[in-house]
Amino acid sequence: MDASAVRRDDKRFYVDLDGQTALIAYRLSQGVVTFTHSEVPKSFEGHGVAGTMAKVALDWARAEGFKVVPQCPFVAAYIKKHPEYADLVAQK
Repeated sequence: MDASAVRRDDKRFYVDLDGQTALIAYRLSQGVVTFTHSEVPKSFEGHGVAGTMAKVALDWARAEGFKVVPQCPFVAAYIKKHPEYADLVAQK
């Protein structure tokens, strides 16, 4: 999947896939983005959809100067696998 297919609104990053929606939900508060949940339709699991959305979401957070709270297990695992994003994680 190409990153240009990923869209953002005020609560999620998403992509439409043959009439279904994959998403990473988030909340934004005082310069901190909390990624809360991710969903990918079963028929698209294992195709890199969630990883592409996570990359787009994290690149957006960096470009906006936001810190990140990876509450979503997938986003947390993505950051662990891609340590170039570790500096975005808000300290507890």
